[in-house]
Amino acid sequence: MAHKILIVDDAAFMRMMIKDILSKNGYEIVGEAADGAQAVEKYKETQPDLVTMDITMPEMDGITALKEIKKLNPSAKVIMCSAMGQQAMVIDAIQAGAKDFIVKPFQADRVLEAIGKTLG
Repeated sequence: MAHKILIVDDAAFMRMMIKDILSKNGYEIVGEAADGAQAVEKYKETQPDLVTMDITMPEMDGITALKEIKKLNPSAKVIMCSAMGQQAMVIDAIQAGAKDFIVKPFQADRVLEAIGKTLG
């Protein structure tokens, strides 16, 4: 069975890029969200195997959403997506329970490597 993935990014273009990479490699996209609050709701609805989470978003940022998802499911697997120069936020995210992070612009092999490693 294909691993189920929830994609969270406020930029539709970025969601589309990740969706494209993952769909072509046999992953099932169970949902998309444009901000952290939507991400938490979609997580409850879809119970994905993994979440790709943008750090900087309106409404609720990715780190807050990560913490909320971890409250719902302490073993949730979340990979953060960040732009260059967000090292401090990436460290916060890892401390909050993120499994890995990928840097924008996305490189397909790096995205697949991070997801493969996280899903084991």
